[in-house]
Amino acid sequence: MNPRRSTILKTVPIQQDSLTIYWSLPFHLILIEFKNKNYYLAAIKRTQKRSTTYFTMVKSSDHCANINQLFNKTFVQMHIIRRIKYYHLPCQQYLLNLSCFYDDIDLCFCYNLEKQRLANCFEFNHNMTFDCFGESVCENGGQCFQDSPTCPQRTSCICQLCFYGIRCQFSSNRFGFSLDGILGYYFQPNIDVVHQSSMVKISLALIIVFITIGYINGILSFIAFNNKKICEVGCGLYLLTSSITTLLTTTMFGLKFSILLLAQMKIIANRLFLHI
Repeated sequence: MNPRRSTILKTVPIQQDSLTIYWSLPFHLILIEFKNKNYYLAAIKRTQKRSTTYFTMVKSSDHCANINQLFNKTFVQMHIIRRIKYYHLPCQQYLLNLSCFYDDIDLCFCYNLEKQRLANCFEFNHNMTFDCFGESVCENGGQCFQDSPTCPQRTSCICQLCFYGIRCQFSSNRFGFSLDGILGYYFQPNIDVVHQSSMVKISLALIIVFITIGYINGILSFIAFNNKKICEVGCGLYLLTSSITTLLTTTMFGLKFSILLLAQMKIIANRLFLHI
């Protein structure tokens, strides 16, 4: 019987080198998969406990090699039934320090049995389609991941190049100075402002300063030029209009940053509102 497979998508921010995964289902293996079938064996759980905490460090020796790297071309072209009986050999070559390897059908991990080192293989689908069973909310060609094929509780998107956001809704393929393109990659979803990156905190502080100065300037200008005698002159009317424009622009700038921050932190998730 093939093992049940569940998937969770995690992103390691640039400024971090670790991540935390909370998992409520029983498991035996933890595999980390990067793009292009790049697998790492993170942990093997031989006994089941009701609640436990695992700490592990993924090393280069945990990388799962393709059989093309372990055997010659003639061997790889053999039928699976003929070649699989030799799959113990890579595990027994201690110079390789191999944790796992895979072919087109199976994924194998090495384990110790008494004084031998053997391979345990199981069927593994390397070409899964991640579209959340046709209910994908990801945009711009993003892949949709669910934590379980049945009764999923969490959905995440992995974006194509030049797209980002919780639903891959933002694009950076055009040059520009918008807040989305400049700060979008620095926001971390499901994390409050206090624990966001330094770039987000500095940007937030600067924007608060700019908004404060903008409001003070706009309000004082409005008070100074909101006078009938001054407005009788074209220059006075222009300055009054400029003060009102400053207040409106400052307000829109603050709203833009607030919406971007809340959307990236997944506090605002209404798709219709975000498309406005």
